[in-house]
Amino acid sequence: MLAVVSQSTLLRGFDPTLLLVLNLTGTFVFGLSGGLAAVRAKLDLFGVVVLAAAVGLAGGITRDLLIGIPPATFRDWRYLAVAGGAGLVTFAASATVGRFGRSIIVFDAGGLSLFCVTGAATALQHRVGPIEAVILGAVTGIGGGMLRDILLREVPIVLREGLYAIPALCGAAVVVGASEAGTHSLAYPIIGAAVCFAIRLIGVRWDVNVPAAKSRTSDG
Repeated sequence: MLAVVSQSTLLRGFDPTLLLVLNLTGTFVFGLSGGLAAVRAKLDLFGVVVLAAAVGLAGGITRDLLIGIPPATFRDWRYLAVAGGAGLVTFAASATVGRFGRSIIVFDAGGLSLFCVTGAATALQHRVGPIEAVILGAVTGIGGGMLRDILLREVPIVLREGLYAIPALCGAAVVVGASEAGTHSLAYPIIGAAVCFAIRLIGVRWDVNVPAAKSRTSDG
């Protein structure tokens, strides 16, 4: 989903290879969630692979296009391979993968946490403003899920229930806030990811939701 940010001072101390592995792992887990949604919607093999790729890759593509750089997804074949592989795995073993739904939620939260932090750092590296960097960090994490729901003709889950976009915004804000304060310690990306992860799991565990609009229907 993301290119390795090897020159970013915000991520100084991260081994580039380790960061790449974590990004590919997150892409694979997001791809599994998209593949599961496709299986539940009774799509064919092609549909499952496409939806898995959309969830795993769309957020990073959207971010890069908004920044104005060539999407990292198309410059490194491994992202496409991992996302497509997640779709194939889900199609071939949908029943087995489905048994680990709760675990996938946890890994998904971890991927969201990593991507919101590295997404914001990528935006800052390309001289994007602080508010825009926070938004782009969140978009990197939630963009794929939004596209998945749209393709399945559903209102995106990030707009109707659970805490998903808000944790991503909070995690990205920690990194951006540290940058604006002139602090480039490795601790702040870690703190940002931890904040995102904790808020997301709290929302899942206790079913915490943002208040929804209530409307009254008239009988005429």
